[in-house]
Formats: sequence, structure tokens, C-alpha cells
Amino acid sequence: MAGDPPLRPRRRARPARPRDAATLVLVRTDRGAPRVLMGQRHAGHDFMPEKYVFPGGRLDPADHRIRPVRDLRPRVAERAARGGSRARARALALAAIRETFEEAGLVVGRPVERPPRSRSPRWRAYLERGVAPSLEGLDFVARAITPPGNPRRYDARFFMADARAIVGGPDAALGGDGELHHLHWVRVEEAQQLDLPEVTHLVIDEIARRLATPEPERAGIPAPFWRYRRNHAELELL
Repeated sequence: MAGDPPLRPRRRARPARPRDAATLVLVRTDRGAPRVLMGQRHAGHDFMPEKYVFPGGRLDPADHRIRPVRDLRPRVAERAARGGSRARARALALAAIRETFEEAGLVVGRPVERPPRSRSPRWRAYLERGVAPSLEGLDFVARAITPPGNPRRYDARFFMADARAIVGGPDAALGGDGELHHLHWVRVEEAQQLDLPEVTHLVIDEIARRLATPEPERAGIPAPFWRYRRNHAELELL
């Protein structure tokens, strides 16, 4: 009608900015076929409900302040730091260890006489076990950014470690903060049959490829980096 204000074109909502996150893929090979630790997200979660995933979560400011007893190996640190800094790569690896403790109740690290102190409640319970994180056994295996259009987006780095790095061994009692349930060790080939996010399928394929490669040669395997540009997935090797 005459006199009505002109309609303004709707602004497109900007895609959510990806948040730094880290995941730890624990692999045990002590009983035949390799197995990985996975758990199921609760149905009430807004992000990936009921999907099976590895332990992991967002980077926390306190992850920058913890000092490990052993740092990432140089080549691992270089790949994990691509597009960032080695300090951030270290913090992300520490976040993966912390999240594994919170979500699965497993301590990946080394017993020490004087564990570091932290004001962070997210680290305090871990350190009170008389341990300190150790990063030398971690491999950087993949990176993925959640596609635009998702309500929550993460720039996730995936690390891999042998389950022998768990204090108390891989048969230590499972049970964390309730973020994941049905936590269990599952054979790699059977993991692909679970209800998984797309990127987890890709990471499991990458884990299988690495496990099929003789250990001395694994260090030379580049890490895939999946991200989306203009609604198309792109793969880069790090």
C-alpha cells in the first residue's frame, strides 16, 4: 500500500564461526584385531545426537597453561600447527587428553612425584591422580571443519595414541561425566557399522590405513584436512 515502508531484503545469517576442538583416538592391539574406544552421544544433544564418536571436545583456555612432561614430537607438532602455532597445537593435544579423562574416565599420561597445579576445575581432578600429561606418544592423524549451515561448528584436530599410554592400562574402568554412554572398545572394521558422523567414518578409514602401515613408516603419512568452501568439500594433506 502507498505510504508503507519498503521491504528490506533479509540479510543472510553468517555461518557460525568454527571453534577449536580436539579428539583422541585410543587404539588397543593387545587382543587380536585392533580396537578403538568409542561412545554414543545422548539423544538430547543439539550437536550430533545419538552418534557414536571418539572422546573429544572444545579447547579450553586452561589447556594453554598446562605443561606436559613430554612434548609432541617435532613432525607431529609441525603438522598439527599448520595454519596456527606450535603452542596452539600443544594446547589442542592437551585438550584431547583432558576430554578423554572427562568423558571416559581414562588417564592418558605419566605418574609423577610432583604433578603440575592448575586453578582450572577441568584439570584439577586429572592432576590429583598424581599424573601429568605426556604428548610424545600422540600422532596427528586428521583435521576437519564442520560445514557451514550447522548451528555449531568445530575446527577439530584428531590425535591417535596407543592404549598402553593409559595409566592403569586399557582395561581401566570406563566412566566419565556422562557426556558419552555405551563406552566400549570396538574393532576397527566393526566401528564403521555404527551410527557415525560423516567425518568419523573418514577418520576411521584413516586409522585403518595407518594401522595397516608398518609403524616406522607411519610418521611419513600426511594427515588429511577436510573443509568446505562454497558448499563443496575440499581435501588438503598436511
